[in-house]
Amino acid sequence: MENKDKVENVKQTGNLKERLSRVKKTRWIRFGVVSVIFLAWVIWLGSWWVILFFPLIADIYLTQYIPWTWWKHIKNKTLKSVMSWVDAIVYALILVYFIFLYVGQNYQIPSSSLEKSLLVGDYLWVNKMVYGPRVPNTPLHFPLAQNTLPVLGCKSYIETPQWDYHRLKGFRKVERNDIVVFNFPAGDTVALKVQNPDYYTLCATVPGGRESIWGNKERFGDVVYRPVDRRENYVKRCIGLPGETLKIVNDVVYIDGNPIEEPKNTQYNYFIQTDGRFITDDVWNELGVSVDDRNRVVVDSNESVAGAASLGLKINIDGSVNPIYQSPLTKEMKSRLENMKWITAIVKVPDTEYITMYPITHEYGWTRANYGEVWIPAKGQSIKLTLENLPVYERCIKNYEGNDLQVKNGSIFINGKETDEYTFKMDYYWMMGDNRDNSADSRYWGFVPEDHIVGSPVFVIISFDKDKSLFNGGIRWNRIFADANPEK
Repeated sequence: MENKDKVENVKQTGNLKERLSRVKKTRWIRFGVVSVIFLAWVIWLGSWWVILFFPLIADIYLTQYIPWTWWKHIKNKTLKSVMSWVDAIVYALILVYFIFLYVGQNYQIPSSSLEKSLLVGDYLWVNKMVYGPRVPNTPLHFPLAQNTLPVLGCKSYIETPQWDYHRLKGFRKVERNDIVVFNFPAGDTVALKVQNPDYYTLCATVPGGRESIWGNKERFGDVVYRPVDRRENYVKRCIGLPGETLKIVNDVVYIDGNPIEEPKNTQYNYFIQTDGRFITDDVWNELGVSVDDRNRVVVDSNESVAGAASLGLKINIDGSVNPIYQSPLTKEMKSRLENMKWITAIVKVPDTEYITMYPITHEYGWTRANYGEVWIPAKGQSIKLTLENLPVYERCIKNYEGNDLQVKNGSIFINGKETDEYTFKMDYYWMMGDNRDNSADSRYWGFVPEDHIVGSPVFVIISFDKDKSLFNGGIRWNRIFADANPEK
């Protein structure tokens, strides 16, 4: 054993020529493969200073001036075994770090905004190479956590250094109807205890606004800032592209004045009234309506009865009202209900929401079904700014593109200079959910800048139905490896 240790120690000594002469052929082959991969990555990255790390790779595989495998000489078997596991875990984390940054990563669907295209409980594999992966803004972060370490509850990243936005070459740009994963644009500032609605909506709707949120840590928690790549991941469908003009009229989306076709599984909220019977779980299950969306409407006051009557729902002679439910439905689901003779009425839920529509700093009277019109900013294109349209683009100019924007005596100043025009530095996108009446999307928080784009889902890894037990339909076997965007 002592002689073996001496031999190992000899391998760590000698000049460069002696060290290289002792390298086995298999290590030369491994070094060659890793070198080709590394150099290809540097070319793709477009940052040649990274080549400075190449001598480190050469030392790992060939010269070993740094004792990378020092733990192999430990005599204590238990400690040696522990260090072998640590060594393997470190290499695995480094590999995962690079795969998650530049190739793709898993993503869980947490909400119903894209039902029935993607379901709550779907775990997706997101391709980052399709649009080109971003060089991380925050390079020092734990690869398996977005912004918070589990159990510990602390930040999973170190804010310094911060790198400027740079995207590597991808296969193509974002196209209409792509399902896209992106960092939540309004997630730059977060009240940790109340993250839904977002901080800016809280400031606009909570009595006392910003001062109340910052002054009440017991209710809202600490208010923190998050870098772009550490903001929460959202997934929506791209509806509007850079340079296009978007308007929504009675739920129909118009791009540059022309109506666009809805995705097949688009849903809207409806009131459903029966002839007196209750809709059973079997019927809901057959329709594919989740438990959370099986909402029985309580009609127990003169006001609620009058409201039901104004919608065209039936009021009995004695003033009673047959069971009413509210649920999101696709066209196909609605058609199936209409063919059930004991369903007496299906009425779309009225569109009345406008208070928290984007931009929340100005009330245009827009609603989720009747919105805009708005021009979607494009890189290199300019817009004439007025006090009327400034609220729509203020966040892009100020928060996303880092300019100082102020309004003084009715005039607009950008970086200290009075102006009525601005040229955008980035492309922007308009994202919406297929579950139109239950989706917090661009209608509520605005444009998605190109530097927030993460990638596009490719397939479903696995899918769990939270309404069922694991061994009784809890795994949706038919969705495993299903196409995550079948309409493309």
